[in-house]
Amino acid sequence: MNRQWLYAKQPQGKIGPDTFQWTETAIPEPRDGEALVRTRMLSLDPANRAWMMGKTYRDALEPGQVMSGFAIGEVVDSKTGGLKAGDIVEGDWGWQDYAAMPARRLTRRTTKAPLELLIGPLSVTGLTAYFGLLNIGQPKPGDTVLVSAAAGAVGTMVGQIAKLAGCRVVGTAGGQDKCDWLVRKLGFDAAVDYKAGGVFRALRAACPDGIDVYFDNTGGPVLEAALSLMNLRGRIVCCGNVSQYDVEKPAPGPMAVPGLVVTKRLRMEGFIVMDFYDQRAEAEAKLARWVEEGKIKAIVDVVDGLDKAPQALIGLFEGRNKGKMAVRV
Repeated sequence: MNRQWLYAKQPQGKIGPDTFQWTETAIPEPRDGEALVRTRMLSLDPANRAWMMGKTYRDALEPGQVMSGFAIGEVVDSKTGGLKAGDIVEGDWGWQDYAAMPARRLTRRTTKAPLELLIGPLSVTGLTAYFGLLNIGQPKPGDTVLVSAAAGAVGTMVGQIAKLAGCRVVGTAGGQDKCDWLVRKLGFDAAVDYKAGGVFRALRAACPDGIDVYFDNTGGPVLEAALSLMNLRGRIVCCGNVSQYDVEKPAPGPMAVPGLVVTKRLRMEGFIVMDFYDQRAEAEAKLARWVEEGKIKAIVDVVDGLDKAPQALIGLFEGRNKGKMAVRV
């Protein structure tokens, strides 16, 4: 049987166990041009929640659909010439054991690395950090780089890449334990606990020379504070808005836009990782080399069992994880 989690209903506020429904159905048969894939690892991301809120860069989730999600798996049967049984592939086929997928929607992975790395640090997560920081943030040696949600999947990678670029790196995270871990384990120069209150004062103390690049994963109060501390011609990389995803009513944007953007000549730019996939091979090779050489620590928080996926996603929004959250199916 093919075990699946369905998206049961749109949450009013925070997601809960009743947001999802467990079901079992027959294993699908691949048609011409398709491959039958067995899921090995499932990626859990803040975007999973954003897809429930309406159309984004993809169509909104509809109740009754298989819960969407990025996954990595093994081809078990193929009716397409480009893939064969045993190939490791990645794609968006959701929270289920098996999926029959068109070959054009699968990417064969040839990098020799553990699946725990291929699901995140050496794939979408790592590429998001790489392209967002380097292509949009354009950090220079000596710059101060601020990263919100710095203990999360993308944030941990952004901070370490910024250090490799010769920057002073400051992160925000929820709780002093995470802040201490960022400095001690990942080499951040400073970290601010946004839950402790006084975010603006804490960030001003941690960034005495202002902020040149802000990698924004959260929006909300940290973005509000960062705007006031940005240096002239600073760059704000808009990657996510996680502080507003799992709430009943998202807050309005910061009052400082467009005022401070104009007076400080700031550049705020959003992006989707697929925008840069023409550069993917080179970026993946660099990320893999940095991990192999120990220049980047790949932090992956793995939960065992497809049945644990809803609780793991709930835990992500409660801040239980450090680094990339994934499910080993």
